[in-house]
Amino acid sequence: MMHSALQLAFAQSSALKIISGLNNFDHERVAAVVRAADQGGATFVDTAADADLIQLVRQQTQLPICVSAVETKLFVMAVEAGADLIEIGNFDSFYAQGRQFSSVEVLALTREVRSHLPHVALSVTVPHILELDQQVQLAVDLVAAGADIIQTEGGTSSEPVHAGTLGLIEKAAPTLAAASEISKAVSVPVMCASGLSDVTAPLAIAAGAQGIGVGSAVNQLNSELAMIAAVRSLVEALQPARLTRTV
Repeated sequence: MMHSALQLAFAQSSALKIISGLNNFDHERVAAVVRAADQGGATFVDTAADADLIQLVRQQTQLPICVSAVETKLFVMAVEAGADLIEIGNFDSFYAQGRQFSSVEVLALTREVRSHLPHVALSVTVPHILELDQQVQLAVDLVAAGADIIQTEGGTSSEPVHAGTLGLIEKAAPTLAAASEISKAVSVPVMCASGLSDVTAPLAIAAGAQGIGVGSAVNQLNSELAMIAAVRSLVEALQPARLTRTV
């Protein structure tokens, strides 16, 4: 069952998820990111799988809480602790550790999670290490296995060669390409994430996504005020894109 606020945001192609970090268990830091997401106008927040952390986040906001992980038992715990939806992924943090996720592994995990939690809204990230046609096929298979939302990624594989706006577009190119192709193949909402900014947020919606996920562009900032400003910039960036999609 998907939260009504998420349903509305996806319908308007304006969903904004602020990601505190799959491996970020710093309570003070996570709380600041969540408050910034709330005050800045985000649609929902994404946090690591930890019961105490989930309860802390709930104290900071009434926004829907998404919990990201790659283990079924963590998802069960997260739902019991109050998560509104769950996500297999945010794989970016694992790539630096040398861990990669295959189509077979992601699909098997999706089926396992769905068998344990049949009624919880489920988002699944498609690994960007796959060829684009393989990403599309996996997305189709994931929806058949019960995924309610498909998320794209790719920021860690992109190496911009330019600074400024051009560099931001180069950084986002892999996840934008995935969103464009996957959105044509599935009927569920597509979240475009990894390497996005207020410059590329409208491009994600134009490419076919119904929302975006942003992590480091917010959670790496040094002050809560800066985080709030970044979230508001993202919200504003999505508005023209939403209007264009609905005309």
